[in-house]
Amino acid sequence: MRTDISRMKKVDATGELKQLLTSGFYEGISYLLLLLVAMPLKYWADMPLAVRIVGTLHGILFIWFVTGIVICWRKNVITLKQAFICFVLSLIPYGTFFLHSFFKEKESK
Repeated sequence: MRTDISRMKKVDATGELKQLLTSGFYEGISYLLLLLVAMPLKYWADMPLAVRIVGTLHGILFIWFVTGIVICWRKNVITLKQAFICFVLSLIPYGTFFLHSFFKEKESK
C-alpha cells in the first residue's frame, strides 16, 4: 500500500490556508470592533476599559494571524508576495475580508 505524498501535502496545505483565512476573518472583526465600538466608547463615553479589553483580544488575534502567515509561507502554501499582501491587508480596516477572494482568484489562475 503506497501513499501519495504530494496528495497528502496538498491536503495539509488546504488546512493551513483555511486556518489562515479563519484567523484573518476573526482578526478583521476584532479590528473593526476596536475601531468602531471600543474607540468611540473610550473617547465619547469615557470608557477606556473597552479599548483595553477589545485591544487585548485584537492583539492576540493579530499574533495568531501573523503566525499563520509565517507558517503558510514556511511550508510553501503561499508565496512571499502573498504573505506580504496578507500582512498589508491586516493593517487596513476591512482588508482581511478580501483574503478569501484573493486566494480564490490566485487558485483559478
